[in-house]
Amino acid sequence: MTHSFYLATTVEYGPRFMRIACKILSIHVGFWLLACNATAQPIASPPFRSVEPIAIGEVNWTDGFWAQRLESCRRKTIPAMWEIMRGTQYKPYLEHFRIAAGLSEGRYRGASFNDGDFYKWIEAVCLLQAVDKDHVWDQRLDEIITIIEKAQRSDGYLHTPVLIANRNGDDSVQPFGDRFNFEMYNMGHLMTAACVHHQVTGKNSLLRIAQRAADFLDDAYRNPTPEQAGHAICPSHYMGLLDLYRTTGESRYLDLAKRLVEMRDLTMDGGDDNQDRIPFTQQTEAVGHAVRATYLYAGIADLYAETGDKALWSSLETIWRNVVDKKMYITGGCGALHDGASPDGSKNQREITRVHQAFGRNYQLPNATAHNETCANIGNVLWNWRMFLASGEAKHIDTLELALYNSVLSGVDLNGTNFFYINPLRQSDMAPVALRWAGGRKPFVTSFCCPPNLARTIAGVGQYAYGKSNDTVWVNLYGSNTLDTKLIDSGHVRIEQTTGYPWDGRIEITIAECQNQPMCLKLRIPGWTTTATVNIDGVPTDAKIEPGSYVSLKRVWSPGTVIEPDFAMPARLIESHPLVEETRNHVAIKRGPVVYCLESVDLPNNTSLAAIRVPEDVSLNPRFDPELLDGVTVLDGVLNRREDDEWGDHLYREFNSATTVPVTLQLIPYFAWANRGNSEMSVWLPLD
Repeated sequence: MTHSFYLATTVEYGPRFMRIACKILSIHVGFWLLACNATAQPIASPPFRSVEPIAIGEVNWTDGFWAQRLESCRRKTIPAMWEIMRGTQYKPYLEHFRIAAGLSEGRYRGASFNDGDFYKWIEAVCLLQAVDKDHVWDQRLDEIITIIEKAQRSDGYLHTPVLIANRNGDDSVQPFGDRFNFEMYNMGHLMTAACVHHQVTGKNSLLRIAQRAADFLDDAYRNPTPEQAGHAICPSHYMGLLDLYRTTGESRYLDLAKRLVEMRDLTMDGGDDNQDRIPFTQQTEAVGHAVRATYLYAGIADLYAETGDKALWSSLETIWRNVVDKKMYITGGCGALHDGASPDGSKNQREITRVHQAFGRNYQLPNATAHNETCANIGNVLWNWRMFLASGEAKHIDTLELALYNSVLSGVDLNGTNFFYINPLRQSDMAPVALRWAGGRKPFVTSFCCPPNLARTIAGVGQYAYGKSNDTVWVNLYGSNTLDTKLIDSGHVRIEQTTGYPWDGRIEITIAECQNQPMCLKLRIPGWTTTATVNIDGVPTDAKIEPGSYVSLKRVWSPGTVIEPDFAMPARLIESHPLVEETRNHVAIKRGPVVYCLESVDLPNNTSLAAIRVPEDVSLNPRFDPELLDGVTVLDGVLNRREDDEWGDHLYREFNSATTVPVTLQLIPYFAWANRGNSEMSVWLPLD
């Protein structure tokens, strides 16, 4: 209401009108403030979940393995990434939003998914803020969000490549003009980051932006067409919309997620690269781009928790078995191929599509040329977490843990500032081809999706450590930490863990605080262990203990009670299925959840990695070295070195049984390789 209007109405109609007008105005202002500052109530537990996640910030890593990595993420990774993303030395990130908002001049320079990478970094900052608030970062986030809000179009659309083109006068660039423009992907990561920001800070500023973006999608995809169906590349938006639904309680976002998943079946020109050649419920194996695939499977598992659609779950379970039984690396890595075609060898050549960064055929698991994009390995974690929440089955946490400790952590160096895009299982000076992304970890690669994804995964690893149900705490991951949470039926509980895990299989869990009523502890007995024991205050439990499951301990607990699981953790030789041709007559070494490798840095002078053989009766002894690689357990053993192993340019030669000599070596955790300069490395070693 303007000042002149106020004067005119007061003179002409008197005080009574003004009281009515001001009341109407106050109502409108109230609604406006409500829209700006309030959200609907979060929903109750999804109806088809067996386990609920704990709230952000309820776990604090106090010492040891994960505390070390969170400290590196907080002190090194996040600040280094901020320097990259706030500037323009490499590619613009924040600057793209400034240009889109009219605060700077310039053009778009970068990959179409850069917005999403920036949102992932924001999510990582928020997750770290949940347990160690820094007012400087809090203020910085407010400033960033203000810029993002100014960049957003009035109808909610937010994708800086298009917005910048339009601002620069090119109106030919329109929303969803290119299916590979990653608009959905970017908006999905916006929604997830916004929900995390809201849960950690209590603020609604980023959440409002995400809701407007979701409202735009709701209007744009009210009645999806086959052409629109192709715009589901790398679908983070299923998870994002469900995060938004659970945070706000707005049922339209659940309906939209259902609609967008169903929309995939309308695709007329789909292919295996994007998992849309055939309807999802007809799919029986993992195909195509491994990041797009694992994000899809994670999103649909998330949707199943809301709908209980048995057809979706049936496909998910079938695809999961295909991955873990035939297409997943021993490190938990996903996506064997740099490039390929699918369906492989199809009689109908018209349906064959190029696939890249992709799952190959069953048992096609090369080592030197393995792709295993870090984002795909993180996608494997996201997918298995949601499968676990739905089913409560330990096998999904076993797979999640395998990927976390190996193919995820290998993506970042011990300093936290250099990154792998791909994660091969063999690095050789005699590499058969020059590979994309080869050459060691780097602070920046043009496809910068993996580093911020790693940052948010490490920052949020506490979310996977526990789950809960009505009267139950599910203990999933082991490490020195505290859990402080509330159960629906059993009230407040505080648990403390102390352990040297993953280097030591002994864990001490103390019930620090609890209520005087029954509570169940479910402890995961890892599938990798050979034997396990659980003592309660020094007395062995009579509960059934079986590797690859949860042991249930239910009683009225007393504060101070100590539960001690102890998992046998011998170093074991692992062989692969005979159809994995590259590793026939080879073995890998695994101890607990950690996969080991041999690095040429640890070889005697003038010794080739290719000359090393593993005796079948090798004895490998664990030894913790606090000075090596920021503190790791290595495996010491006597392996054999073949004396005559010079091939020259020969492709074939007559077999000769060359002599071998013993050589004392150490193996290091796979995730820590390439931290001591250039080196050769192999996870799989030939048997002698």
